[in-house]
Amino acid sequence: MTLRRGSAAMVLRVLVVLSVLAGIVLTAAGPATVTGLLPYFTIQSNIAVGLLAGYAVARAWQGRPDPPSALRGAVTLYITITGVVYHLVLANPASPFAMTQPDRSLADAVGNQFLHTVVPLLAVADWALLDRRGRLRPRYAVWWLAFPLAYLAFALVRGELVESYPYPFVDAGQLGYAGVTVSAVGFAVAFWLLGLVFVGVDRVLARRARPPVSTVPAPRPAPPAPTDPAGTAKRTGTSGS
Repeated sequence: MTLRRGSAAMVLRVLVVLSVLAGIVLTAAGPATVTGLLPYFTIQSNIAVGLLAGYAVARAWQGRPDPPSALRGAVTLYITITGVVYHLVLANPASPFAMTQPDRSLADAVGNQFLHTVVPLLAVADWALLDRRGRLRPRYAVWWLAFPLAYLAFALVRGELVESYPYPFVDAGQLGYAGVTVSAVGFAVAFWLLGLVFVGVDRVLARRARPPVSTVPAPRPAPPAPTDPAGTAKRTGTSGS
């Protein structure tokens, strides 16, 4: 990585960390509290992005390579899920799982946009521009579902204990476990396909970054000069007489 590219990566990743902090602090300044925010996938994925970006900055400062591409792909997928689900499902009045948007203070509204819009865009830009290419495999899209599925189990167990669910599509009190299962399968398939999109984009970028193969044939080496043993012997004999 060149000095200019390394400096740009440091600036972008520091910006990611600051955006995560700003989003959480400004949102917590509203009616929500930090502990009240922690059960949300939004907060957990933002924290994961902030920690990974900070870790990448620390490694770059020490002259060490970036974290593994599989880990970076996973975290980028999770924060992309946060942005996509918020804008297309939760904040979309046409969605069956739309959540009533509260009257937010200015700080809360800005923090909400940091968490659901700014950080996802910065994280995707970081992955697309700075990650090492050609290291993702289609099977990773299945492995990356481990965290969303673990979060689903957490949300259901917590919901049984406190009788409150963070999102309407995991609300077993309203949908029942059969309804939650249907929505969970639908979201899992969508997230798996989104993971495959990341793998496909990685392969396309890897091909574009690979130097083109020259189609011009290499010049053939010149044949060796012919030898004339008879002439050589004649000249040698003349010289010796």
